[in-house]
Amino acid sequence: MRALALYGALGSLVLSGLASAPAGGAVRDPAAPPAPVHPLTFGRCAAVEHLPPSVECGTLTVPLDYARPNGKKIKLTVSRARATAPRERQGALVFNPGGPGASSMQFPLYGTLPTWHRAARAYDFVGYAPRGVGRSAPLSCQDPKEFAQAPTDSPRHPSEAFKRQKVAEARAYARGCAQRAGADLPFYNSVNNARDLDMLRAALGEKKLTFMGASYGTYFGAVYATLFPGHVRRMIFDSVVNPEPRQIWYRNNLDQSTAFERRWHDWLRWVAKHHATYHLGTTEQAVQRAYDGALERVRRKPVNGRIGPGQLQSAFLKTGYNDAFWPMRAEALAKFSRGDARPLIAQAMPGGDGRAEENANAVYTAVECNDAAWPRSWRTWDRDNTALARTAPFETWDNVWMNLPCAFWPDRRELAAHDLADAVRHTAHRAPGGSPAAGELADASRRAAATDLDDALHGQRGPLDVRTEPGALPPVLLLAAERDAATPYPGALELQRRLAGSSLVTERGAGTHGIALGDNACVNKYVEAYLLHGKVPGHRVYCAPRAEPVPGQSPQRARQALVQPVKGMKGK
Repeated sequence: MRALALYGALGSLVLSGLASAPAGGAVRDPAAPPAPVHPLTFGRCAAVEHLPPSVECGTLTVPLDYARPNGKKIKLTVSRARATAPRERQGALVFNPGGPGASSMQFPLYGTLPTWHRAARAYDFVGYAPRGVGRSAPLSCQDPKEFAQAPTDSPRHPSEAFKRQKVAEARAYARGCAQRAGADLPFYNSVNNARDLDMLRAALGEKKLTFMGASYGTYFGAVYATLFPGHVRRMIFDSVVNPEPRQIWYRNNLDQSTAFERRWHDWLRWVAKHHATYHLGTTEQAVQRAYDGALERVRRKPVNGRIGPGQLQSAFLKTGYNDAFWPMRAEALAKFSRGDARPLIAQAMPGGDGRAEENANAVYTAVECNDAAWPRSWRTWDRDNTALARTAPFETWDNVWMNLPCAFWPDRRELAAHDLADAVRHTAHRAPGGSPAAGELADASRRAAATDLDDALHGQRGPLDVRTEPGALPPVLLLAAERDAATPYPGALELQRRLAGSSLVTERGAGTHGIALGDNACVNKYVEAYLLHGKVPGHRVYCAPRAEPVPGQSPQRARQALVQPVKGMKGK
């Protein structure tokens, strides 16, 4: 799953609220500017970003640790396309697509899509790579080649031997994160993501923030709203993470596995309804048997030596994110069942060198593990998910394997101690008298002492209690689909209860993840009225579902779905 937390000028942030924020980002005065801010300078984008000349790029400098704003700095990459109608310009619209681990550097290109055209007239479209992502102080936990190894297995009901193997892999992965990032690791969390967002607002010269966050972006956006309500102009929360502190993140993942099972059955029913096209059976059970048969075939003989059950599952998981994928996946399964593997190869074959995927997974893991306490006992994970897999087998165990490193995550005192030991070793091997190693040792000593003191004063911190008082926050707009699998609908209801005065637009009977300015004209009407005129509908309004996909539909709709605001898709 994806999610998290932040800091800000709450006006009257009480000490108990501050103490509930995750470790690795405390500040002395929550109402003070987080760090010196310098206006962004934009110019030509680096070639690696693959952006056209119409998009300009800049670099935002932020503290690694906001408790020490004059300490180590990191740089975040930012992209921007100017409003296409300067006389209608209302400022910058900053976008985050979720994850954690997803970048919005390509967001300025959304203005070329028809449904985003009017918003692009009024706003500069601003994207960025959050800390850890892409070229923004990138995180890595594992050799990308090892991470991208294929084929992999994905048993629905794993054996005890398979579980032991995955536990060992999760333990090694957590150890790799600690070794590669060192004492910097705890500072990759949602609290700091939200503080970075406020730094970006200030560097753009915006007195107040206009923000659209999807999926995980709704979580740290909500934390921003809690802590910086006076800095908010307009905010759209699209496909809402449940912010209840007890849900973050372990219970949210359990709920997500249940929701993916429901969404998977939506797809099975749709394929069965179109048996005349796909010939996979007239019932859900028949289509499921066809899929299970494909899993067994690639388990016995991976397609092209690379597509095994893990790769097949990852490809078909996308049916739970956006129904634009439904026709493509149905066609691939139908043709594979009849001996033609070409569509399946096109849709499920791993590509690239694995660096981008490994980086995204490292950031996802670090943020979620740092944000909240996770069960430390494998027995708890095994008990809860064995029971859940009896009724929700489609995604449950893959969800476990993706998040299991959090059971073995190093605490920040351990990381600070290792950092200090490394600094001592470096100092011992360098010449005395003002060497860089001496400063490194002093910094490591201060960090270890500050960590010990903070833990003694506050103990283990938990996620921020997201909420605002009536009148503290301008009206904000929440969007949700009733059958969303990645961020189940109860999360939207919970956030609305916590953000006083917010409005919720619900797409009934639909499950696409990320619905702003997409295929539903009713939803788009409310989004445009809010972005362009600041108008919110009533407390809750409802839209009819978008039209179901049509068999044989052009894959163009699915390609466009990939640039819609959705969180990074799961699947290792």
